[in-house]
Amino acid sequence: MAVDQPPAPPDQHRPVQPPPERSLPEGPSPDGSPVDGARPPGPARRTRRARALWRPGADGAVTAASRAGAMVVLIVVVGLLPWLSGNDPVLTILRATSAEREATPEVLAAVRERLGLAGGPVGSLRHWVEGLVSGDLGTSWISGEPVGAGLVEALGVSMTLMAAALVVALVTAVLLVLPVLRDGLRGVERRRGGVVAAALTSLPEYLLAPVALLVLSVYLGLLPPYGWGSASQVVLPALSLGLPAGGLLGGLVSDSVTSVLAERWVATWRTAGIGGARFVWAVLRRALTPLTGQVALVVVGLTGGAVAVEKVFAVPGLGRSLLGSATAQDVPALQAGVLILLLLALGAGAAAALARRLLLGQAAGSGGMSAPPPVARSGRGAGLVAVSGAGALVLLVLAGTVRDPYTVVASRLEPPSWALPLGADALGRDVLARVAHGALETVVSALAVTAVCFVVGLALGMAPRASVGFVEVANAAPPVLAGLLVAAVTGPSGIGAAVAVACVAWAPLAAHAAALVQEARERPDVVLAPVLGEGRVRIMTRRVLPAVVPSLAGHAALRLPGIALALAGLGFLGLGAQAPTPEWGLVLAEALPYIERAPWAVATPAAALVLLAVTAVAASRASR
Repeated sequence: MAVDQPPAPPDQHRPVQPPPERSLPEGPSPDGSPVDGARPPGPARRTRRARALWRPGADGAVTAASRAGAMVVLIVVVGLLPWLSGNDPVLTILRATSAEREATPEVLAAVRERLGLAGGPVGSLRHWVEGLVSGDLGTSWISGEPVGAGLVEALGVSMTLMAAALVVALVTAVLLVLPVLRDGLRGVERRRGGVVAAALTSLPEYLLAPVALLVLSVYLGLLPPYGWGSASQVVLPALSLGLPAGGLLGGLVSDSVTSVLAERWVATWRTAGIGGARFVWAVLRRALTPLTGQVALVVVGLTGGAVAVEKVFAVPGLGRSLLGSATAQDVPALQAGVLILLLLALGAGAAAALARRLLLGQAAGSGGMSAPPPVARSGRGAGLVAVSGAGALVLLVLAGTVRDPYTVVASRLEPPSWALPLGADALGRDVLARVAHGALETVVSALAVTAVCFVVGLALGMAPRASVGFVEVANAAPPVLAGLLVAAVTGPSGIGAAVAVACVAWAPLAAHAAALVQEARERPDVVLAPVLGEGRVRIMTRRVLPAVVPSLAGHAALRLPGIALALAGLGFLGLGAQAPTPEWGLVLAEALPYIERAPWAVATPAAALVLLAVTAVAASRASR
């Protein structure tokens, strides 16, 4: 009996091949494509041969058209921002720049001509695109100055911050992966996951930044709290932005390495005496290949997280500039900044695809990559954490919903007491009541957004190739970016924040639905259904959808806490619900200026958000 051959050295990275004398099965592989050497029946063989002739070209054309259409839609939406609010942008400009001037027809016409708005929406879109081609990013409605120079300077600050955060993330990820590699070299089996990685992943940037500011700057006095210009002023923002990203990367790579170490070729290499740096590189190369897309999403997450971090630490970067532009509805500055961030995110995705191609080498497209066997792990610990976190949140809601979140019941910033278990805020309102009612507000909004994302994801998942471009664009846009766009059109509001999160949160569900639909369509009963006389609608409703909906609904339920955190993040940035609504992010933002005098006012909403984040991460890990 032949034994498995070890994979080729890392410089070739050829996939593991089956023994030559091993017979191959009859019929198609699980994904519907013919297995090399298999002999399917005549009609099936002719059908698959026909598919092989037309599918690649047709699928490629549909995918390319989808990507081109998504980019056109994106450019049109950004270009038409001045007109999407339904108000005359010239009146907005006039009020912002010279409120004392009378809005006479002559004055309005002069402003329209100066800013290229005389031709209406189509004319302004053409004027904006022509300006982009010539390098003109537009003129600010507020200052009347070109926005290009200021945005380039702010982009340099943000890129410096993101580079420092990436260094922190990589160092953190390496520290988390090293114990897994060490155990793998020793042949010690290790369960997936890790408490440290899960804890870091569960902390959103807008929450970690105030905590780091409170501990490292206010209490310990180790680092300056605000500003930009010296090396010491980079540390706190970089830690706040890089630690969650490092926890996510470290957890993903650790789990992937654990799976790779369970593959059969690893045992073959050990038996052959191959070890050391060559073995480590082979394991890492195999483990990192499927994670390149996740690395791109981490970079995209940094562009969104930088907005909150720059706000907390008063960093004059692109995120803070865009936040100010959205609040003031300075649309030209927002247009240019959003386009820069989207190009940065799409560039990260393209770089990730190239990195994956380089890591695969000759194995790319060969169909010979071996699938790692499942690694046994117990989800009981993570499940217990998830249940405990959910129970604590329920108790918090039950204890606070009987209290009034709007009435002033004490003096300003009153410390905790028997009457006020969690103290009072800056206006003398009950913090426990506001956090408890904020939980209901956030959960109801998150449920509505999740339901919308589920429906949209299921619908678009039915046409995976036609929607691939829109999925890529949505994945490249963090919720903060969508929130900035919506706030520029409608103004900050709770409904606007929900719309913004829904605009991007459907993409992972659509990708999952597309994979489930493709898998269901390859089942034998679905393939044979047309022969039995069933039409497309009946096949879809009676066979495909019942196989897709349960798994997709479970995925959507797991994303519910993350959507709640995204809504709270927009509230923290001032892009969501407005005062006096007791929304978690808004409650945290209102208490942040008093972090030294009344830390309990910050600690309570922060603790609630941490509890929600830990519950979300634990539930996700328990379900794997």
